[in-house]
Amino acid sequence: MSNEPKYDRPNTVSGLVAKHKELSDLRDRYKAEIKKLTVDIDHLDAAIRLFDPNADSYAIKEYVTKHRAQRGSVKRFILDQFREADGPLTSRQITEAWAADRGLSCDEATYATLRKRIGSCIKGCVNQGLIEDVGWTRDHDQNGPYKMWRLKGGD
Repeated sequence: MSNEPKYDRPNTVSGLVAKHKELSDLRDRYKAEIKKLTVDIDHLDAAIRLFDPNADSYAIKEYVTKHRAQRGSVKRFILDQFREADGPLTSRQITEAWAADRGLSCDEATYATLRKRIGSCIKGCVNQGLIEDVGWTRDHDQNGPYKMWRLKGGD
């Protein structure tokens, strides 16, 4: 006797597999469109600031609140950055990589907001024993010094 499963309705299984692929492709297409829309909104925001640097940023804050990252995606991104890095990273470096990955053009206020979120995630990873502190930067911009981090047990 064979251990292979026997399907009473093989067309049902192949139909479900095909539907799964169709929905996955659709989800990926929508993700790409959302990324494009995010970039377009950023460009509109920059154009508004050209004409009125003191424009009300309420709409921008509302946008940031509504369009949060998917659960766990920031942590995955941060851990991937550490795995691919040649040495320790700062929260600023990870923030810049996040913005570049998302296609965002950020001003300092947006970087500060994103860096707080990334810093919070880093602290959570430290509490879980995934990341460790390795000191402070010596050469930094006017916003530094920054704390440097690496994967725990990394060289």
